[in-house]
Amino acid sequence: MRIVTDSATDTGLLRDSETDANITIVPLRVNLGETSFQDGIGITPDEFYVELEKSDVLPVTSQPSAGEFAKVYREIAKEDKDILSIHISSGLSGTVNSALAAVKMVPEANITIVDTKTLSAAAGWQVWAAVKGMKLGWSKEKILAKLKEVAAATTTLYTLKDLKYLIHGGRISHMKGLIASVLNIKPLIGVHKELGNYTQEGQARSFNKAIDGLVKIMGNAISPEEKMRVLVVHTGNPKGAQTLKDKVDDAFNCDWLPTGQISFVLGAHTGTSMIGVGFAKASVFEELV
Repeated sequence: MRIVTDSATDTGLLRDSETDANITIVPLRVNLGETSFQDGIGITPDEFYVELEKSDVLPVTSQPSAGEFAKVYREIAKEDKDILSIHISSGLSGTVNSALAAVKMVPEANITIVDTKTLSAAAGWQVWAAVKGMKLGWSKEKILAKLKEVAAATTTLYTLKDLKYLIHGGRISHMKGLIASVLNIKPLIGVHKELGNYTQEGQARSFNKAIDGLVKIMGNAISPEEKMRVLVVHTGNPKGAQTLKDKVDDAFNCDWLPTGQISFVLGAHTGTSMIGVGFAKASVFEELV
């Protein structure tokens, strides 16, 4: 079996390089005016954010086309017809729909599409689990069951200072976003485990209080004594990420993965102030390590 994913699952943030060595990543795109960037190809997140800050226009993102997925599937099917294709939430992107359309274009392959119902590191953990399960010789059915278990156990939270990118991308309503911006409110945002779209988990009057709010929400989901797998991420905001990591580390029993920047196709929807955290009970990963 071979594994395919997209760049918005952020597999590069994982603990080791084994996952990237065993999957095919199909990039999403960001357009800034007349310039198109492929996520993770030819430009780093830091370089992209420089271009974003300079740009007179706001970014527009797009998922891979069905044809792009079909081309990848056809090439893989020449060597292995069994393909597991794992993607960013259908509640946040059209990527799953493109992949599903591509399945019909490649009848020679046995392709299973997985909608992670989440994004970034939390989605990447499902890709990682699939690779580990495959290495352990698990059946596809056992791997799919583990992916559902990982999805149910994993929580994603984030906050940010500037709402204009979320408003522009349609992730929050224009009027609600304008009111929040005027009042200088920092939203605490999560991802719905079943619908896979953004949910507002709270709000704060300052960025530092928003960080405290994220830690408080985590405390409602997991006990301080229970070991959890956790990863802090950001979009060009390492100082904010370190502050969040320090506060999480003080409050919980953490099995840390390295802090990192998320895919810039995701950062295009948040700007350069976002910090976030993905976490789950460490026990859900024990049989895979």
